[in-house]
Amino acid sequence: MLDVTKAHRSGGTHPGVLASLLALLTLALLVSLPAQAQYPDFAKLAKENAPAVVNINTVTKARQITGPVTGPGQHPQMPSLPPGPLGDMFRDFFEQMPQQAIPRSRPARSLGSGFIISEDGYVITNAHVVRGADEISVRLNDQREYTAELIGEDPRTDIALLKIDAEDLPTVEIGDSDKVDVGNWVLAIGAPFGLDHSATHGIISAIGRDLPNETYVPFIQTDAPVNPGNSGGPLINADGEVIGVNSQIYTNSGGYMGISFAIPVNVAMNVAEQLKATGEVRRGYLGVVIQPVTDELARSFGLKDTRGALVAQVQPDTPAAEAGIESGDIITAFNGKPIK
Repeated sequence: MLDVTKAHRSGGTHPGVLASLLALLTLALLVSLPAQAQYPDFAKLAKENAPAVVNINTVTKARQITGPVTGPGQHPQMPSLPPGPLGDMFRDFFEQMPQQAIPRSRPARSLGSGFIISEDGYVITNAHVVRGADEISVRLNDQREYTAELIGEDPRTDIALLKIDAEDLPTVEIGDSDKVDVGNWVLAIGAPFGLDHSATHGIISAIGRDLPNETYVPFIQTDAPVNPGNSGGPLINADGEVIGVNSQIYTNSGGYMGISFAIPVNVAMNVAEQLKATGEVRRGYLGVVIQPVTDELARSFGLKDTRGALVAQVQPDTPAAEAGIESGDIITAFNGKPIK
């Protein structure tokens, strides 16, 4: 409520008081605007980025094997036979049949997503989307379809780089994943369950997330709905920049349960540049085994907080050993940057 004292004179309200009243009312309306007015324009973000998001289809052909595939003295087409003379007669018949190559499985197909990073057709996706594929096709937003060449893949970061033979393609704008914060709005575009160019939104739930069996990726955790088929698609910030590559979900059902993970785009672009240049990724080697600093460990070391990386083991004859790093050391900063 605004308490306003009006000044009166003959002829009506004083113009200066009226102007002040209008200014106060305008300010009150701006302050009381609904929260929705502060949301990003997701329609604009989706429209601007959708042309550079692609659907990826892969085919893995059936493999064939030769010779017996069951056990010694058994034919792969031999049914279950009863004991006794009759069973022995049929068993001899099947054992004398030629054992030719048989298919181990039917051709396998998979779906995923990706995004174009250069006008001449380089595409980033997840390594697990194209792993082992014999055929890879990329379909654009305008339904043009291309056969893709796998330039390289890096299983450790789950990033793969593809190339399609095209020019003047739409591209995404690459952001800086080191500048993201918890609470930032994000948009995910991909093909969940093959439904092309589906857009979902959420916020960043955590950064620098470590996952089991992952040693190279500080994942971005979000609550943007992501499902099978979204893998390899972009995670976009409110400025329309790609800040991550959607990669994994936490699930007990196979579908979205409120937690998804994206590879930071800085990591993805570094890997893509190496794959483009050499077809492989090379990493520095330290020779240490590290673990997070828990609250209990922090107290035992007399630390004020749980920041840093605890050196659990130093392998002999490695750069870390030569540099004087020892088990029990806690690395709190590297090259002036804090280790969280």
